[in-house]
Order: sequence, then C-alpha cells, then structure tokens
Amino acid sequence: MAGPEVVAVTPEELDARLADKDSRLLVLYLWGPDCPNCVVFQRQLPGLLEQLEDAEFTLLKLDAYAYPELARRYAVFGIPHFLLFKSGARIGKMSEFRGAQFWCAVIREHL
Repeated sequence: MAGPEVVAVTPEELDARLADKDSRLLVLYLWGPDCPNCVVFQRQLPGLLEQLEDAEFTLLKLDAYAYPELARRYAVFGIPHFLLFKSGARIGKMSEFRGAQFWCAVIREHL
C-alpha cells in the first residue's frame, strides 16, 4: 500500500504489528480525550497526511488513558506522544506536537 495509513489499535494489535517486523514505518500516536494538544494535532492531521502523501507509513492511534499500562511501558508522561518503529524496533520519538513542519520532518527523517 502506498502513502500513509491511519489505524486505531489496541495494545494487543500494536504488539502484533510490532512482532510482524514489517519494514514499513509505524508511528504510534498516543492521545487522550480532553487533551487540548491532541485536538490541535487531530485538526492538523489531514493536512499532515496530504503533505506526506508520497511517504509510506502507518499512524497507529491508541488512547493512552484507556490503556495506561502501555503508556507506562513506554514511559509516556505527556500526550500527544509519538513513538516511531521500524522492523519491530523503536527508532525514535516525539514527546509533543511541535507543529506541522517539525512533525513532517521527523517522519521523513525516519522513513
């Protein structure tokens, strides 16, 4: 599949995707309800995906409040939080949304 994909996942589905060791970049987006910065990111997401339409990655959305054990596993202390994985290994993170230009640059850097 070409281009970015957005998928809501559970911790079990995340673990299955990471165990698959697919070479496609996986970006775990940890968010939560009533998170103002998550709302800002969510509003900008369609434009971000458009800017990255030539990039092959999957954005995996997971509610950090619904699954606090996963947030603890990755030492997440604030949301939105983005963890980047490739071939099952964690290769980077963004601990906040710093704007479209920065976010897109980090994604491109890790492709």
